[in-house]
Amino acid sequence: MKDVRDALMVGRASDGRLVRRPLSPHLMDYRLQFSTVLSGLHRITGLGLGVGTLLLTWWLVAAATSPEAYATVQNFLGSWLGVMLLLGWSAALFYHLCNGIRHLVWDTGHALDLRSTYWGGWAVVTATAVLTLVAWIAGITHWVG
Repeated sequence: MKDVRDALMVGRASDGRLVRRPLSPHLMDYRLQFSTVLSGLHRITGLGLGVGTLLLTWWLVAAATSPEAYATVQNFLGSWLGVMLLLGWSAALFYHLCNGIRHLVWDTGHALDLRSTYWGGWAVVTATAVLTLVAWIAGITHWVG
């Protein structure tokens, strides 16, 4: 019995003759690469920063408008949803910053070999976690004390 994929590999050239064409790797056979995940995360955090900036703008406009408007925003930001949004926004900020620095290093022609890209990727992930944690500890310490 012929493989079902054989039928999918047949196409027509511009002159009408039948040709065999290769299939793209199936998603179940493809192993997602670490650098691909980091690249996608860079794009997603960029979008998240745009949305988070709207939240920051809301806070600033409310602070300039009235004490009631400011209290409303502060109440929202103090809720569990607001805290999660702020946590996500700060993590996105630090990830995007660290990965941007990594890209600047690449722009100089350094750290482009496979080992260095993996090392740099893990350095970005680690730095993001550490910077986010330090910022939140500093913020909570300032807020409480």
